[in-house]
Amino acid sequence: MELGEALRAVGGDAERSESFEVFARSLDIEWVRHALHATGSASIRRRKLPAESMVWLVIGMALLRDRSILEVVYHLGLVLPESAEPPTVTSSAIIQARSRLGEEPLAALFAQMADKWVAQSADEHRWRGLSLYGLDGSTLRIPDTRENEAAFGRPKSGRGRSGYPQMRLVALMVLRSHELASLAMGRYNDAELKLADSLWSKLPDHSLTLIDRGFISYCVFR
Repeated sequence: MELGEALRAVGGDAERSESFEVFARSLDIEWVRHALHATGSASIRRRKLPAESMVWLVIGMALLRDRSILEVVYHLGLVLPESAEPPTVTSSAIIQARSRLGEEPLAALFAQMADKWVAQSADEHRWRGLSLYGLDGSTLRIPDTRENEAAFGRPKSGRGRSGYPQMRLVALMVLRSHELASLAMGRYNDAELKLADSLWSKLPDHSLTLIDRGFISYCVFR
């Protein structure tokens, strides 16, 4: 059974939340399927929470941040029915299904979205024939786990151990629409200029990019 057919089976269209339909109109379901198959992450056997549902869950978690993960699952109707009874799922099953998905299909999906939406947005908001981009860096606090601390590190603190690990990122986006074209992430103590190395090649011809003075470098301009 296809995902759309399974979702329609959950109580009928009239009883299902419109949220999934809004997501589906914004993001082509074929992009999701292509990302899963390209990374070998598509569900082979029937599950209550197949890989496609988990992709929608991650998107829903980002957009519905005031809801718990379990609430997002039911709000979007992501549990496939196994019988005539209303479908149910436990929090632990959701965590396991999310772990099975991994990060690769989400990265592949982001790349597809960026190629499609960013080029269109940049073309719509040209200035004197040039597409406009901006590049800058920032930091993000991440969950306080041993794994995150080992992978990303913590900032120094004058009062002792800082509260959370942090990661450093550099983002390239289309100006005016602020759609992300690409993103480079690293440890907190990584230099933004070094992280940006992988982003310069993403800039198209006939474009203008705004940067701050921290990215001014002979090697970059050359």
